[in-house]
Amino acid sequence: MLITGGAGFIGSNLALLFKRRYPRLKVISIDNLKRRGSELNLTRLKENGIDFLHADIRSPEDLVLDLKFDLLLECSAEPAVLAGYGQNPLYIINTNLTGTINCLELARRNKADVIFLSTSRVYPFSKINGLKRMELASRFDWAHASGIDGFSEHGISAGFTTSGPKTLYGATKLASELILEEYIDAYGLKGVINRCGVIAGPWQFGKVDQGIFTFWMLAHYFRRSLKYIGFRGKGKQVRDILHIEDLFELIDKQIAVLPRINGNIYNIGGGRKISLSLLELTALAREITGNHVAVGKDMETRPGDIAVYFTDNRKAEADLGWHPKKTSPQILEDIYFWIHSHEKELGRL
Repeated sequence: MLITGGAGFIGSNLALLFKRRYPRLKVISIDNLKRRGSELNLTRLKENGIDFLHADIRSPEDLVLDLKFDLLLECSAEPAVLAGYGQNPLYIINTNLTGTINCLELARRNKADVIFLSTSRVYPFSKINGLKRMELASRFDWAHASGIDGFSEHGISAGFTTSGPKTLYGATKLASELILEEYIDAYGLKGVINRCGVIAGPWQFGKVDQGIFTFWMLAHYFRRSLKYIGFRGKGKQVRDILHIEDLFELIDKQIAVLPRINGNIYNIGGGRKISLSLLELTALAREITGNHVAVGKDMETRPGDIAVYFTDNRKAEADLGWHPKKTSPQILEDIYFWIHSHEKELGRL
């Protein structure tokens, strides 16, 4: 198994979880270590018998590797939703599109199958924000309307439209999906696309525009001020949340039946039951850490931000018998215990 982005939050955790479940499996992680904090994962990988190669997926020369593998977990990405706004877009295009193509070429040369981690951000933010919503005491919610493809009381499914602006991050991931579909058809690879919502858990080095749940917990633990950004500064925007271990269980099930589900696209996330608004997140973070931090308001909504998003997981449930198990409080508690156990290293970051 080759894992790109293998020192990042998702890649490193998946590497460790697969190695622990299947000790005889050879797991190789590659990463360029650009994301600050990813260097802390190298010791974990080494201690668990996982080979690490320093390589940049943007460089084809870095991927001329003398190794054989059967399965590629494509976890590499620039995951910041705001990447490219107001600045040169080439970095995110080269990473999330050209880099993916380089990885697919590596898979093609090895005749390896592919699990591709895409994003819920392939859906246009204006269409999501255009869904009728209502304001409750602690969150926004959808006021459900019928007759919209891919939208129901369960959330958004893979049948929802992808037509319209979706941020450069979302556009590059959707373009990568299209290229993967062509590789499956043209070269006989087997592959699956997972459009993931917000993934969270230990060893995520959260930032304000990516990894928000971990970022919020880090800010509470280290007593750093926060802001509710956009949507009138009320903190009622809501997202579902999925624990990294639940993502691992899904991918393990997919690998076991890959010929049967070849070419499928799955929307993957916590769903309506495992979701939090920023207001609710603040209350839980205060309860778990015992710390109260100042939370200000920024009234201006950022480009691409959405008010409500829930994942419709029913296709994965029907095809694979999978459903997320870790609740929102359990996810935040896992993050808290990780922070507490690594307070010195994280404090330096």
